Amino acid sequence: MTQTVKLDIMSDPICPWCYIGKTHLDKALAAIPDHPFVIEWHPFQLNPDMPDEGMDRREYLERKFGGKEGAVRAYAPVVEHAAKAGLSIDFEGMKRTPNTLDAHRLIHWAGIEGKQSAVVDALFDAYFVQARDISDHEVLADIADGVGMDAAVVLKLLDSSADRDDIRARDTHSRQMGVNSVPTFIVASQHAVPGAQPPEMWEKVIGEIMSQLEEPSAN
Repeated sequence: MTQTVKLDIMSDPICPWCYIGKTHLDKALAAIPDHPFVIEWHPFQLNPDMPDEGMDRREYLERKFGGKEGAVRAYAPVVEHAAKAGLSIDFEGMKRTPNTLDAHRLIHWAGIEGKQSAVVDALFDAYFVQARDISDHEVLADIADGVGMDAAVVLKLLDSSADRDDIRARDTHSRQMGVNSVPTFIVASQHAVPGAQPPEMWEKVIGEIMSQLEEPSAN
């Protein structure tokens, strides 16, 4: 198929629903390998005011959800949907909730090299499966190296202020456009699809788009 359709994804690497949502989308894309989507990932920080050093995860969750019971209640559906998607998340191993600004910078740089989805996958795996600190520059450089980026260059960039303001501005712009939760998928710059939608929904959307693209032009 020569025609393509842009799929913009607002996401945060520490968002479990983003991890689940990408897994669902990937299943649909694998089922329809000639899909028309060209995917670009965009920054959205769940916690734009998170200190650079992050914070204790238990303290963060209890503060966000009003105590331990609130946190457990909030995460019950995450655990259920992750299991249904075949994902194993090491909640016990996660000790800190990181600031994700640098992870978003890495995703941005990966996009320049055509390796965005690989880096997004690796960030999700590092945080949710391996319980690594994805604000740590060495961890981010290791992730970059794993997808074929130059780790030394990435480390130099991370140690600078390169693209920090740009990532913050893009995050703010998404909020001003009405995005208030992630994942949010924007199809063809027109249709917003919020949340971790099941693979069947994506297969239906892809089928409809492909049918439209195959229709002869009315002009």
